[in-house]
Amino acid sequence: MITAFVLIESERTALAKLGETLRSIAGIAEVYSVTGAWDFVAIVRVGRHEQLADLLASEVAALEGVARSQTMVAFDSFSDFDLEQLFVDKS
Repeated sequence: MITAFVLIESERTALAKLGETLRSIAGIAEVYSVTGAWDFVAIVRVGRHEQLADLLASEVAALEGVARSQTMVAFDSFSDFDLEQLFVDKS
């Protein structure tokens, strides 16, 4: 499982709706509205790097209201929660 954190700066006119729009994209697990230099942090969880690249280029960057973004790919997780189990296909 690939986990990435995407920092997103929004155009002011898109602030009210961009969070929900981002959250509706398959592969984006969570979206947070934050303070500071960025307006949103999206947590992306996908199976392959190619899926991440496609999601960022075809979905996020193409959204109206996204001024710029920066992506950080996680190497490891230091958590008490077994996040991998939340995303295992049970079908």
